[in-house]
Amino acid sequence: DILLQLKNMVKLIHTLADHGDDVNCCAFSSSLLATCSLDKTIRLYSLSDFTELAHSPLKFHTYAVHCCCFSPAGHVLASCSTDGTTVLWNTQNGQTLAVMAQPSGSPVRVCRFSPDSTCLVSGAADGTVTLWNAQSYKLHRCGSVEDGSLVACAFSPDGNLFVTGSSCGDLTVWDDKMRCLHSEKAHDLGMTCCDFSSQPVSDGEQGLQCFRLASCGQDCQTKIWVVSFSHILGFKLKHKSALSGHSAPVLTCAFSHNGQMLVSGSVDKSVIVYDINTENILHTLTQHTRYVTTCAFAPNILLLATGSMDKTVNIWQFDPETLGQARSTEGQLKQFTEDWSEDDVSAWLCAQDLKDLVGVFKMNNIDGRELLNLTKESLADDLKIGKISERL
Repeated sequence: DILLQLKNMVKLIHTLADHGDDVNCCAFSSSLLATCSLDKTIRLYSLSDFTELAHSPLKFHTYAVHCCCFSPAGHVLASCSTDGTTVLWNTQNGQTLAVMAQPSGSPVRVCRFSPDSTCLVSGAADGTVTLWNAQSYKLHRCGSVEDGSLVACAFSPDGNLFVTGSSCGDLTVWDDKMRCLHSEKAHDLGMTCCDFSSQPVSDGEQGLQCFRLASCGQDCQTKIWVVSFSHILGFKLKHKSALSGHSAPVLTCAFSHNGQMLVSGSVDKSVIVYDINTENILHTLTQHTRYVTTCAFAPNILLLATGSMDKTVNIWQFDPETLGQARSTEGQLKQFTEDWSEDDVSAWLCAQDLKDLVGVFKMNNIDGRELLNLTKESLADDLKIGKISERL
């Protein structure tokens, strides 16, 4: 019953297959979905019925489009490309409003609007970070990271700071004057994406407003950080936890608008939905046939878009009612499994078509409590079960 509820929590309601090559990024406004691709185009869809807008696809870039994002009000779309430009588009008619060339001419990998729409950040393959005035389209400030390409960027919801991630794995924090506040190695082998939750969390100290930040990378992990900043007390970044649900590099992560869920997509072709409070996996979506490169939540409805190198974008709908039930029953399910005897575990293995594991589990006295604590490492090292861990 409980497992059935979890299954009904999210369903695939639409697949968009208009791009001719890898989908690199997707983004929502309150009424539109934008997708961009290695095929040099950006496409716009209406959220009411997922039909493509008349002025779509948007064509200007001469090479792959890496990233796209809407201004907070949704009237402007930014896109950036290997061609070294960041382009601003009028979403209502598809006209270009501005073409902003990266001063170094380097391929632009990522772009983000500030929460108040006044600025746009673009990050490039040569490590340069450019802050543009999004009203005058003029270059405002420039900076750079020491090593690697810039591949990820996110503004804190209050707009006081933004973070960037590099292909060397560094997470760098900047204030709105482009001063570097902090830099640390966040992911071995490189960072791929980061996202702030729009919902503040309290840290219990001095009533400081804190925000959750998620980052992911080539180390197959999604990390949760807590970021606080005030002009008086300064800046603090605290690593909270690491989520290890994927078996390959994690390429994308995004918080739901209500801050309750975190989604990640991976080279393992799967999308994982986490409950951010318990950090348990609520769902694993396995529709894509190649690497999952991007995921995004709609701002005002429980819709999730996932894009892939299989050239498709899948639209998923969450049922808020079963989501609530899943949260409350998740704890019950855990409690229930915890009470299993070794024989209960054996019966469960047989039901999962894993009869061949019964002997090894019995030999190691695996009961319900032990079962809940098993990791891929303990399966491989202690129980000498490598490949089979993927079947569990």
